[in-house]
Amino acid sequence: MARLRGARAWAALVAAALALAGCTTSAAPQHGASPRTVKAPAYGTEDIGRRPPQSLRQGGTLTLATSQWITQYNVNQAAGTIGEAAEIDSLVEPKLFRRDAKGVPHANPDYLLSASVTATSPQTVTYRLNPHARWSDGKPLGVADFEAEWKALGRGDDRYLVADPSGYDQISEVRQGGDPSEVQVVFRSPYADWQRLFDPLFPASATSTPEQFNNGWSGRIPVTAGPFRIASMDRTTQSVTAVPDPAWWGTRPRLDKVVFRALLPAAALQAYLNGEIDAVNAATAEAYQQLKSARDSTVRTGSAWDEVHVSLNGAGGPLQDVDVRHALQQAVDRQALANVAAEGLPVGVPLLGNHIFMTNQPGYADNSGELGRFDPQAAQALLDKAGWKSPGQGKPRVKGGQTLKLRFVIAESTNRLGLDLAQLLQQMLAQVGIGVEIQKVPADDYGPKYLDVGNFDLAIFRFTDLTYPSQSQAVYRMPRGAQSFQNYGRISDATLDSLLKQASGTLDPVRAAQLYNQADAEIWKLGHDVELYQRPQMMAVRKGLANYGIPGLGDIDFAAVGWTT
Repeated sequence: MARLRGARAWAALVAAALALAGCTTSAAPQHGASPRTVKAPAYGTEDIGRRPPQSLRQGGTLTLATSQWITQYNVNQAAGTIGEAAEIDSLVEPKLFRRDAKGVPHANPDYLLSASVTATSPQTVTYRLNPHARWSDGKPLGVADFEAEWKALGRGDDRYLVADPSGYDQISEVRQGGDPSEVQVVFRSPYADWQRLFDPLFPASATSTPEQFNNGWSGRIPVTAGPFRIASMDRTTQSVTAVPDPAWWGTRPRLDKVVFRALLPAAALQAYLNGEIDAVNAATAEAYQQLKSARDSTVRTGSAWDEVHVSLNGAGGPLQDVDVRHALQQAVDRQALANVAAEGLPVGVPLLGNHIFMTNQPGYADNSGELGRFDPQAAQALLDKAGWKSPGQGKPRVKGGQTLKLRFVIAESTNRLGLDLAQLLQQMLAQVGIGVEIQKVPADDYGPKYLDVGNFDLAIFRFTDLTYPSQSQAVYRMPRGAQSFQNYGRISDATLDSLLKQASGTLDPVRAAQLYNQADAEIWKLGHDVELYQRPQMMAVRKGLANYGIPGLGDIDFAAVGWTT
């Protein structure tokens, strides 16, 4: 199952491909099984083994796994929304703000002396940059970098293949302030989540043209400005190595080296058990049972923004019809699928009735209504209404000589749990006469050749880290020409667009939550997807590893990560 970084989201898919580890049981659950009583951790719970960085030993190597070889490191580009690309970028590119465990952003003093709204009509944000901050090509961070990022993402120039223009498309001007260290960003209309913009900040020298933006970061990171620099990217060994940058002006990192190895989930689990890597996903029964008592290991548990859903492609085929999409939603026993994901875990896996807020997040409301309920009879009635007639029990429906059969595309890296969920969904849909063919495709192709271009009927994946509600705009907004942003199934309408825009410009959080919930009700009404569950956050880490694990709604500061002994 891919992990797309929300609006960074590919998470984005988000995020591309952090496959979920397997489930120990392949037996189908009983439909309508009662929900698990174990609750998810409180929203924003962190578990990173927090220690003062100065108390850690200087030196050592941290070895981590990525689920695939990363091919695009510009996370603002349509193919760059994989969560692991953003993780690697965070070592070497400027993060102007760091979020704490509750998701509150704080100016990062390595890059910002201050940042605040200095005028409200129009809204103007003034950034005071750290004058010591320099790109690896020697240029200081400045207004040109902000301007290039805004022009690429917010000006509607389709030559730039953009993952998420939201927020940037509300900027009217980026200008020099009183001196070279001051930048002012002026908005046409209020934008509540302005701290999420320019994160990371990319260099104008490597992003100013469509060619640079789209291709200049393919398999490479040309310019950096972080505590680490890239020492090597070895396609043969599928590994990326980062080391401290001697030109770094901030506090020296504790680690001597961070290594990322591309490993499929089963291989990553085995590599961890063999002592070859230092952290691994533990949020599935198969993984947890092997990791909970592993030698020199501890399991860290927290709560973040992380959801699993099945995307529906409304741009072509039978799913163009909203009645068919609604039928599919009601034919799926969502609780049964959530129960499979929860089997054998010590934490809850709650069903989601909202696309924008997690169940334990302020603002959450269940807007699913009848479309979130398992009702195969209603599903069959909708298919009848849409003209899809049943030739008999157990056979796909037909209409005008066409068979109702959908293509469920999954990455070859998807492990047991992802396969179990796909196969159970296939069985459920067969009961109402919807045929499903499960097609496995190479993990590296899943994003660029299938998801990004709408080459699927059904696809299961995750969006992660959408802690700023306005990040949902990229997932549900109206596509523009060839640009689908992160709305891979291309399902939206003007009402939804308007509600999301209103909400993102509403500074009162209570009123904004009301508007986001109205937007969520519209998402359900459109049959955008089959929303499933809130994914648990569990990670096994090597004993002695500090300041790394589950950061809640926050960010990992790799310069503070290190070993206690």
